[in-house]
Amino acid sequence: MLTVTPMAASAINAIVSSSPVPEGGLKISGGPTDDSQGTFQLSIVHAPDDTDSVVEEQGSRVFVEETAAPFLEDAVLDAQVDEGQVRFSLREAPDQP
Repeated sequence: MLTVTPMAASAINAIVSSSPVPEGGLKISGGPTDDSQGTFQLSIVHAPDDTDSVVEEQGSRVFVEETAAPFLEDAVLDAQVDEGQVRFSLREAPDQP
């Protein structure tokens, strides 16, 4: 399942709370377009679809679209904030011992 870092959770909380749907969450949809390139879309939505996976971390909610879920199974969602701009990134989770 997707892991959300504390920095990403904090950024998601800030973005969602200031959006028109403050009770909603961040939705990740899309997936790889070919073997070497992935394209995911992020949006703020009111609630997950019935088929979405829901990841909750530190009060944030991330809704992962069913078609994106297999590609994000072992991923980590992180965020960097620079001068008020948030940049999300996905990386592979480190191997567990």
